[in-house]
Amino acid sequence: MTKRQWLAKGLTLLMVAVLLLVTACSGGNQEAGTKAEGQNGEAGEKSGDSGSKAVKLSIMWWGPDARHEATMKVLDMYSKQHPGVTFTPEYLAWDGYWSKLPTLAASKSITDVLQMDAAYIKEYVGNGTLEDLSDIDLSGIVDPNVIENLKIDGKLYGIPLSQNAGGIAYNKEELEKHGIPLPHQNWTWDEYFDWAREARKKLPEGKYPIGDVTTWDGYQYYQAAYGKGDIMADGGKTFSLDKELFLKFFNTYAEFRKEKIVPPAEQAAAFQENDPQADPMASGVLMTTGKTTGSVSVMETLMPGKVDVVNSPTGPDGGGWAQSTIFLSVSSNSKHKQEAKDFVRWFITDKEAGQVLRLTRGIPINPDIYAELEASLEPKDKLGKKLYDVSVEKALPFFSSAAGYTEWVDAFEAEMENVVYGKQSVEQAYEKINQLGQDLAAKAASK
Repeated sequence: MTKRQWLAKGLTLLMVAVLLLVTACSGGNQEAGTKAEGQNGEAGEKSGDSGSKAVKLSIMWWGPDARHEATMKVLDMYSKQHPGVTFTPEYLAWDGYWSKLPTLAASKSITDVLQMDAAYIKEYVGNGTLEDLSDIDLSGIVDPNVIENLKIDGKLYGIPLSQNAGGIAYNKEELEKHGIPLPHQNWTWDEYFDWAREARKKLPEGKYPIGDVTTWDGYQYYQAAYGKGDIMADGGKTFSLDKELFLKFFNTYAEFRKEKIVPPAEQAAAFQENDPQADPMASGVLMTTGKTTGSVSVMETLMPGKVDVVNSPTGPDGGGWAQSTIFLSVSSNSKHKQEAKDFVRWFITDKEAGQVLRLTRGIPINPDIYAELEASLEPKDKLGKKLYDVSVEKALPFFSSAAGYTEWVDAFEAEMENVVYGKQSVEQAYEKINQLGQDLAAKAASK
């Protein structure tokens, strides 16, 4: 072997040795890094995506078993589509969820992604728990009017999951039998009250066109329809109960009790929603009843083929509501906000996920996913979708009670029950309810 050959062979061996050394060092560092990051408990493991770290998102939700099972399958689906993203899930029943969430929020240890409800979202926005999600593009997925109604102080804190609405179900068969005109879309409050008066004249004894109203939210949409807005605004710091509208609304119902346009208080107290014998409409006592997209499906089950729907009465500013009341939100303390945002958008846009989730959180907010499911849906589910469709045009925002107003909500109903049973006048009830609201607003404003 020549000297040149010896040199070439030596150089080759040296290069091989260097490569082996580099490979060994690289492998050792990578293994140590993975182990250390895994021990951190945060999302730090090596990702399947080149140059990125793995992310472990914590997520919690409430619901029945069917929702749990579907959601777990979808989380696994997301991880397969997005290597490096895994989940730490937690799911509870409704009561357990809302018992645990305040503690997590107070300790700033709330999950990266969490299911949120319209009844509580303002409270959690107010205490700084939720991240602004306004930068998530929902064009073509969610109706722009719905998005605007969902905003709190101009920002979006929850990605809507379902099409929900509050409207009126009516007994189409019974109304036609007695020659009563069917309710029409976008009827006004005056038309609604006049319709009830005329229907009473054609109905036999023991049947009533509409039910009584004694709750604050039953009145809230009347006040908002006439441009007087939210009773409890600014996180409860502003309270506005319009006296003129309040007296007009509840004095109308006082008239209806006298004229037997609504059922007697004792009979109404015995009603049991969704019970075949005791439900006010299924039992044949009421011709109409307030329902949501979810609850109206039960009426179709109890009264197959007899039920139709219309939106809530309207005023100059609109009427009723039509939007999701269940959302996915992101914690303001999450260390993986962008990954969480990517996930919640995917949750309502991926068609394969939609096929798995189906109606476990209501009618899908994404119309494309609903279109793929529609052919396989039962009539009761399609009736819920119809309620949303007839309500969305004139819909107002969904109004929830402000934090700290539980006492006021209970007092409202108690005072109005005293009116119903003739223990006080509508004006006396207003004075008490209004004073308590003003006191609570002043207390909230002083904090």
